[in-house]
Amino acid sequence: MPAITGAVNEIYAIKGKKIVHFDLRCDKPDAAELARVLLGPTGNLRAPALRRGKTLLVGFDEETYRRIFG
Repeated sequence: MPAITGAVNEIYAIKGKKIVHFDLRCDKPDAAELARVLLGPTGNLRAPALRRGKTLLVGFDEETYRRIFG
């Protein structure tokens, strides 16, 4: 997971109505916590997964996408 998270400053992980935000400049989540929010049941990165600059979005929430990509 360091290859994915090492290149970004922020992560938004969306599951249903729940949005988890990590500011990796301040937050230091452990690998298990990151795996819990970023990986699906097969162990692969959940979809959709998009990166814009130093921000990674995993999952879908229309409002979050508008704010980040709008």
